[in-house]
Amino acid sequence: MDDRNQILLVGRESREWTTLASQIKASGLEPVILQSLVEAKERLTSAPAGLIIVAIETLHQPLDAVRELTFLYRGLPVLAAAFKGSVSEAREAIQVGAADYLLLPIDDSALAKVLDQYAGRFFDPELGRGRRLVSSDGGMQKLLNQLRRVAPSKATVLIQGESGTGKELIARYLHQVSDRAEAPFVAINCAALPENLLESELFGHVKGAFTGAVTDRKGKFQQATGGSILLDEISEMSLNLQAKLLRVLQEGEVDPVGGRGAQKVDVRVIASTNRDLKDWVSQGKFREDLFYRLNVFPVRLPSLRQRGDDVLLLAEHFRKRFVAELCRTDIPFSQDALLALKAYSWPGNVRELENIIQRSLLIAEGNAITRADLTIDPSPTLTAATPAAAGNDDAIRLPVGTTVREMEEILIRRTLDEVDGNRTRAAELLGISIRTLRNKLHEYAARPPE
Repeated sequence: MDDRNQILLVGRESREWTTLASQIKASGLEPVILQSLVEAKERLTSAPAGLIIVAIETLHQPLDAVRELTFLYRGLPVLAAAFKGSVSEAREAIQVGAADYLLLPIDDSALAKVLDQYAGRFFDPELGRGRRLVSSDGGMQKLLNQLRRVAPSKATVLIQGESGTGKELIARYLHQVSDRAEAPFVAINCAALPENLLESELFGHVKGAFTGAVTDRKGKFQQATGGSILLDEISEMSLNLQAKLLRVLQEGEVDPVGGRGAQKVDVRVIASTNRDLKDWVSQGKFREDLFYRLNVFPVRLPSLRQRGDDVLLLAEHFRKRFVAELCRTDIPFSQDALLALKAYSWPGNVRELENIIQRSLLIAEGNAITRADLTIDPSPTLTAATPAAAGNDDAIRLPVGTTVREMEEILIRRTLDEVDGNRTRAAELLGISIRTLRNKLHEYAARPPE
């Protein structure tokens, strides 16, 4: 039998544990009962497994065990199981890395669903914001395996993909599976600050370097020494700063603003963008030499609509997560909701899916999440004035009867979502000044609810 069909049950033997083992065996998988965390780690050293289930009541310091197993064996799902569970205990288990929380005894159909969802699947916790890297897509799994192979090196990585595909999540994953995982992971959005402030944020400054510089301050590169730095929206960096970044990559040292000497840094550089940087280079907006320095290991993330069954897998993950976070009744998706989720094109990718599932749980009133609760419409309505918009996944679909004022607000908020809240970039795309954009947002915020 394939080792990945083995389900490790970590905890002292009990009646409930034996029953669970029998149920797993009846499902065609191979249960292996291990009495302690030490035994589990010894077993995993010699052979892989498809899933780990940790007994909360019978294992010494079970939450520490969950945390250690998810850290040591990235990608291997770890579930927590309890005989007398509670909502707070479930929340704690998930916070330390458990993929799910089971209450024993569990009936055969419910167990079959859990095993189908997790056994042999890739499930990787992200350290930060409680998210999870969840995928059963072959292309994504191949990509993650490639990242594991490149992780031990110091090679720079360039992540490109549409907005909302999880570029920062992938960057964090790369950091976590590298030998730098114990050192800092520092992220900075290169589009969020004007050039003079961004230089200080990246490279630091000395006291008196400019008005307001009352003390020496380390930049993000110094803060990330020994670890990794993510330069998000690298395409929005000015050409002047690009030249200074190139020197950091070539020499491994930074020059603080106002300083008189360079400082050595040991940092793994990861860059990300939702643009085609080759096209940016051809337009003269990005340095060719910097592009090749960053593009040592290129990563192109697929859109959610290209990831097949991941839509439903992620939807179920987000549903469980927000049920726990919102402390609300655990309600499933209705069949029409599942069909709607599969039919929708997801122009906002995983971020849009996450937001829609959270919103649906906030507004759902029945005993299931319905298609209406999702507030998405997979069928074409009014898109735009031109026929070309009909095949455009990024087109904004509006029902007939929407007022011009409402259309304006929808367009502005959607554009902000696409650029991760970057007002400067949003104003550029909308063809308005940053001041006009700011005034519009103040107007919307002050408008009384209807």
